[in-house]
Amino acid sequence: MKVSFVLDTKKFKMKIKPIGERVLIRIEKPKEEKTKSGIYLPKSEDEKKQGIVEEIGTTKDGKGLPLNKGDKVLYSGYSHEDIEIDDNKYIVIEFKDIIAKLED
Repeated sequence: MKVSFVLDTKKFKMKIKPIGERVLIRIEKPKEEKTKSGIYLPKSEDEKKQGIVEEIGTTKDGKGLPLNKGDKVLYSGYSHEDIEIDDNKYIVIEFKDIIAKLED
């Protein structure tokens, strides 16, 4: 079951901090590809499942998770909460659903 939230931070000053082994990820908007004839090509489902780490929760014993703010990650699964803040899309996902960290 997906739950969606829309928050307007212009009215409310708040910071979202995930509780437990969860991570707040900002969804990257995929770049649209266009053919020479002007047709836009849709992105594959795999390309949509990546984002930037914005906030990180902790383990049960209070230790940090092995991620840093700004890390680009790939995630799997369908069990997450959708949040929209100032026209940016975010998800809160369990750490176990992050499958890779992308590095340059």
